[in-house]
Amino acid sequence: MPSPRAHRMVARTATLTAILMFLLIVVGSIVRTTGSGLSCPDWPLCHGQLIPPMQFNILMEWGHRLLALLVGLLLAATVALVVANRDARARYGGLAALSVALYFSQALLGALTVWKLLDPSVVSGHLAVGLLLFATFVTLATLAHGEGREPGEGARPAGLLPLFALATLLVWFQAVLGGMVSTNHASLACPDWPTCNGEWFPRLEGLVGLQVLHRYGAYALTIVLLTVAVSAERVGDLQVRWLGRLAGRLVLLQIAIGVGNVLLGVPVWVSALHLGNAAAILAVMLVATLRLAALPVAHQTPAGAVAR
Repeated sequence: MPSPRAHRMVARTATLTAILMFLLIVVGSIVRTTGSGLSCPDWPLCHGQLIPPMQFNILMEWGHRLLALLVGLLLAATVALVVANRDARARYGGLAALSVALYFSQALLGALTVWKLLDPSVVSGHLAVGLLLFATFVTLATLAHGEGREPGEGARPAGLLPLFALATLLVWFQAVLGGMVSTNHASLACPDWPTCNGEWFPRLEGLVGLQVLHRYGAYALTIVLLTVAVSAERVGDLQVRWLGRLAGRLVLLQIAIGVGNVLLGVPVWVSALHLGNAAAILAVMLVATLRLAALPVAHQTPAGAVAR
C-alpha cells in the first residue's frame, strides 16, 4: 500500500539534501576563486590531520570537504528511506541508485582534483557531476512532493515540453562551460564587454575563444529562457507560469552578474553569485519541466472543424 508518510519523509530529506548541495556548489566556487583548492595537499585528511591548522584557505577547503561529507550522510539517509518503503522504492529507486553512483563519482573527482593538482579537466568534471547530482535530487524532491497531490490546472500545449527540457539541458551545459572558463583561467581573457579586447568578433582560439564561446552561449540561453517565459503564459497551471517568469528574470540577472564579473575583475563573491544563480536557474527549469510533464496534453481542434 502506498504510504503518504514515506513520500513526505523522502520529500523532506531530499529537499534538505538538495539545499545543501546548492550550498556546496557555491562554496566550491569560493574555494576555487580564492585559490584554496590545494590548501589541503592530501586527501581524505588535510595536512595529515582530521582537524587542520586554522588558516583561512585551509579552512575553506576543509569546510568544503566537511560539507560534502554532510551531503553524503543526508544522501544516504534519503536513499535508505526510499529503499525501506516498497512504494517509494518502486517510484524513486532509479533516482536513488543514480544519486549514489554520482556521489561516489563526485567523491573520486574531488580526490583527483587534489591528486592531479587542480587539472582543469578534472575540476570541470567535478562541477559537471556536482550539477548532475544536484539536478537528480531536485528531481527526486519534486516528484516526492507531488506524490498524492492533485495535478496542476489546465493542459500542456503541444510541443512545449521539448522546449522546457531543451532549456534545462542548455542551462546545465552553459554552467559547465562557465566552469571551464574559470578553471582554465579564461575569465579575464576578455577584460571588456560587450567587445573582447576591443573586437566584436574575435577569433575563437585559446582562452579568448573559450571566453567568447561562453558569452555566445549566454546570449543564446537568454533567448531560449525568455522564449520559455513567454511560452509559459500559454499554460493554465499557475506554478508553471510563475516558474517560467522566474527563469526569464533570473537569466537577465545572470547576464548582469556576468558582465559585472568581467568589468570588476572577477571578485570572489560575484563569481560565487554567478555560479549560484546558474544552479538556481537549473533548479527552476527542472521543476518547471517536471510540473509541465505532469499536465495532460491539450487536444487541438482540427482545422476546419467546429468546436462543440
